[in-house]
Amino acid sequence: MTPPTHHTPRLQLTQITKRYPGVVANDQVSLTVAPGSIHAVLGENGAGKSTLMKIIYGTVKPDDGAMLFNGKAVHVRNPQEARALGVAMVFQHFSLFDTLTVAENVWLGLDRSLSLREVSESIGMKARAYGLDIDPQRPVHSLSVGEMQRVEIIRALLTSPQLLILDEPTSVLTPQAVDKLFVVLRQLAEEGCSILYISHKLHEIRQLCDACTVMRGGKVTGVCDPREESNASLSRLMIGAEPTVLEPRPQKVGEVVLAVNNLSLPSDHPFGTRLQQINLDVRAGEVVGIAGVSGNGQNELLACLSGENPKALAASIRLAGLEVGRRGPGARRKLGLHFVPEERLGRGAVPTVSLALNLLLTRQDAVGPLGWLKVGQLHAQAAGIMARFKVKANGPGAAAKSLSGGNLQKFIVGREMDANPRVLIVSQPTWGVDVGAAAQIRSEILALRDAGCAVLVVSEELDELLEICDRMHVIAKGRLSPSLSRGEATVEQIGEWMSGLWQPQREARHADV
Repeated sequence: MTPPTHHTPRLQLTQITKRYPGVVANDQVSLTVAPGSIHAVLGENGAGKSTLMKIIYGTVKPDDGAMLFNGKAVHVRNPQEARALGVAMVFQHFSLFDTLTVAENVWLGLDRSLSLREVSESIGMKARAYGLDIDPQRPVHSLSVGEMQRVEIIRALLTSPQLLILDEPTSVLTPQAVDKLFVVLRQLAEEGCSILYISHKLHEIRQLCDACTVMRGGKVTGVCDPREESNASLSRLMIGAEPTVLEPRPQKVGEVVLAVNNLSLPSDHPFGTRLQQINLDVRAGEVVGIAGVSGNGQNELLACLSGENPKALAASIRLAGLEVGRRGPGARRKLGLHFVPEERLGRGAVPTVSLALNLLLTRQDAVGPLGWLKVGQLHAQAAGIMARFKVKANGPGAAAKSLSGGNLQKFIVGREMDANPRVLIVSQPTWGVDVGAAAQIRSEILALRDAGCAVLVVSEELDELLEICDRMHVIAKGRLSPSLSRGEATVEQIGEWMSGLWQPQREARHADV
């Protein structure tokens, strides 16, 4: 085969169309990616970005259109053929086997001529080189979502791809880790690797990418150089408007509704994080945020707070003045605590069940006295949530797995907010959600706060926490920092504290307040 010239596009899509029942996901989409280019694909949730990437990677077959790779027509029938061409992809929803180790998962997608030991060593070297620390011997089921994303990125990099597709790669990375990843991506681009970059973070696209294709409703609506655009202009291209700017609003706080006192608990997983003397309180009418790098005890803390792990001392967690450390999720829900987990499918929603029936996971008001379901009421409630949060789906009867990641996130967040909680705990509230939907979710969180709800937000989006929180903590190695008010908190200080570098004397002083 004649090697491609510098002017030959790495990837060229022409009139790609993909139809599903009730929706055209891709409508005659054309896209050209040059060698060594970092090319963004921008669009709101449900715009067709992920479907297009899956077509390139061979997990979805187009109904019409053509694809050229290095100037040669190709028909990619599966991911194995894509990888053989030199295409690697990091999915927004991960494709890892829970029961296998990190090394075994990576090994499955690589050349079998390599031994498992060699793959483990390669993972360690890549992880150290790119600042994506991970233990190759850890089982995947013990990893946080952020750690799973590191595994996916490392697995893709180990294939030395000619085209690397990244779907929301920084959604659960710290600013420091994002900076390191950008260095890696720029180096890959300089070496000739082309990168297709999907992100809802407009500042990242402007900082990293040299080209941008904008999609809306399954169609390409524009192509631009993001370096010459502003966040506002990119937002207008993507959603036709600028997102609402949230203005800080002072709020009078009420009584402590959720209190955690000296919570210490070993992890259920051998590779998990032990919680050490966690002290935390959330008052009515305030938003408290917890920042931190994935794998530092967030999952363990959330399991204790939600009731999924009822092994804490009863008095270590109080809800509305009652000791609930030993109570399960149902008992806490009756006291007004609602929880949005970071994992959408399989935990936040049952993939094969309709949106209407998924309400039953946390809502019991549609169950009659003899256990009969009020199906009409469920459909009406689901339809109301979909309208309020602008969820794009084929009605309340649509299966959860049929929604894009961002639309499913909007529905799950909406389901818990619609229950009028007394305490709302949200993990990664806007992960994978477009700028318009993210602004709406944050606005709804503040509206709940203003209505007197106590809100706890766990997020790795520092800008998000600084925007909506009244106070912030940092979690590191199972310990919780003292709180900082919105006015005191800075990105630099939070970044330092993510390594556990806060002053013990400051912690003690705050504990006495």
